[in-house]
Order: sequence, then structure tokens, then C-alpha cells
Amino acid sequence: MARPGYKPRFGKDMRIKPDVARTPVKEVRVCDSKGCTGEGSFRVPASRDKINEHLWFCLEHARAHNEHWDYFNGMSEAEIEAFRVDAVTGHRPTWPLGRRAARMRNGHDGHPYDDRYGVFADVAEKPRAPERRLLRPQIVALDTLGLEASATLLEIKARYKELVKRFHPDANGGDRGAEERLKQVIKAYGVLRASGLT
Repeated sequence: MARPGYKPRFGKDMRIKPDVARTPVKEVRVCDSKGCTGEGSFRVPASRDKINEHLWFCLEHARAHNEHWDYFNGMSEAEIEAFRVDAVTGHRPTWPLGRRAARMRNGHDGHPYDDRYGVFADVAEKPRAPERRLLRPQIVALDTLGLEASATLLEIKARYKELVKRFHPDANGGDRGAEERLKQVIKAYGVLRASGLT
């Protein structure tokens, strides 16, 4: 049956379910208070422990419940204070700023896990040192100094001092070959300094 004033767009009613006159069935909820037969249309929390469960009361019993209900009833002063402090962050876990990220950079994420089959036993015992990624100029500079790619800051500095003393013109009597080699060593050290390896 069509609604009053309804005009089909193309002259015929092509709807699958035409309008049917329905009378809405109103569901009446009874008050949850013992002995009350009134309509329970006001929602109140059931208890502090079950805050998401509700009781439905009539207006009179809802007012009486709200007047006498105390959320903190039965809690000590310390528990109330802890609740108040925790309510500042919405009862969610927090951690000091920066500490969580620092743990992750060190290789320890701080989250315990159950490794009952020993899959991560080697990783848990000793965290792997981060690998150094070198660019082509840095590799050439380390080659010039005669060092491995894993050379430390102290090894680079010590090797540089040793080569400067060896190829200095005063130590070689003005030899041009030693002077060229000294220039290469100084240039290689400059590349490593500019890249932050020294």
C-alpha cells in the first residue's frame, strides 16, 4: 500500500516491499525495584564492579538509588587516592617520556615473552650490535688507512697518527712518494671525519 502523496517516478510502483501500515509495538520495561510495577525508563549502574551493567528504575526509585549510591563505599583512603591519581590518565598505563624508545634502541624492548622452545635464546643472551652501513667514499678511505669496515673510533685515530708519522716529509728526507701517500692519508681521514666515523 503506497504512502499518501507518494508518486512513483516511472508511473508504476516497482518497489520490492511496498509500504505496509504498521503500528509500532511499544515494549514496556518494568522497574527493577522489588514490588514496583511502574515503567523502568531510567538507567542506573548496577554496582561499582559492574559499571557497564545497568538496572532500570522508575523515576521515584532512580532518584532514591542516586541519593544513596556511593561509588567509593567500602574503599580505604589509600584506594580512593590511587583511583583519583589514576583517573588523570583515564585509567590507562603510562611510562616516562623517552624511556620506552631508549629501551627499543638498545635492543631490549622490555616486554617479557614466552620462548619455551628456545627460538630466541641467542638473541636474548646478547643483543646484536647495530651494523655500520658505509658508503663508497668511506670504504675507500678505510682501505687507504688499511683498516677493516668494523674499525672503531680509537683504531681509526691511532692508525691515522701512525701513518702521518711514517709518511711525514721530515721522516723521509723529502721523498715525493711519501709526500703523496701522506696527502692520501690526510684526505682519507678528512672523509671519515666528515662522515662522523671519527
